[in-house]
Amino acid sequence: ESFAWTEEISIFLLIVLTLSASSSAFVRLLHIRIELLADGGGSARRRRFALAAGTVSLLFFAGLTVLLGRMALDEYNWGDTSPAIGVPTWWYSMWLPVLSTVITLRLAGILRRAWERT
Repeated sequence: ESFAWTEEISIFLLIVLTLSASSSAFVRLLHIRIELLADGGGSARRRRFALAAGTVSLLFFAGLTVLLGRMALDEYNWGDTSPAIGVPTWWYSMWLPVLSTVITLRLAGILRRAWERT
């Protein structure tokens, strides 16, 4: 019997891990950024850069949520099945817009806190 199903599951779990870890990294300020710009200068400059980075990231993940939702809906409508296991592919892809929404909400909270900081 083929072990190809393990590849499908491991790819799905790696995607879930990546999205979950990125949500955690944004909150802890461990995401990729240019330290010279993010931490240099006065507090007003750091605040502006934090707001700009938060806004761009929020827009990116909001757009990603919409696109991943459309992808999951298309897979549901077309009835695609995975090649190794034979289960509907929307079982995997329905979690991607959910996780992307969680990241978007966390980014909105970060952006709100950065906006309220004086």
